[in-house]
Amino acid sequence: MTTLKSRLQEDLTEAIRARDELRSSTLRLTLAAITKEEVSGKSARELSDDEVQKVIAKEAKKRREAAEAFAQGGRTEQAEREKAEGVVLDAYLPQQLSDEELRAVVAGAVEEAKAAGAEGPRAMGAVMKIVNPQVAGRAEGGRVAATVKQLLAG
Repeated sequence: MTTLKSRLQEDLTEAIRARDELRSSTLRLTLAAITKEEVSGKSARELSDDEVQKVIAKEAKKRREAAEAFAQGGRTEQAEREKAEGVVLDAYLPQQLSDEELRAVVAGAVEEAKAAGAEGPRAMGAVMKIVNPQVAGRAEGGRVAATVKQLLAG
């Protein structure tokens, strides 16, 4: 078993013992998503820590989107719960890049792409190929794309 998955299971046991309903239900749902990912496909397999981290990131993103939807619908109680679940999951993800750090990484990639001959909005793909491996797991794709567009445009 991967170390991250076993850590999730240990934390779940601890949350159940502490009667922490929010934490235990969030970890249960996340472990279910991990198990679902493990058994999907032609044969069951064990996920690596990186793959487990991607599943956790996907679950955290679902929580953020649900919180926004609930907030727009005027259901603040559910929105707060979704935000709280997102905070629980964020503890298992690497520290996210700040806007300034992301901007610096993207600026370096834009310069690298310009040196290779790609310029303007058409350079988006080339810049994203350079940036994505550097920020994998530390910045959401939409945030990265928006920053790349902004720096390519201006």
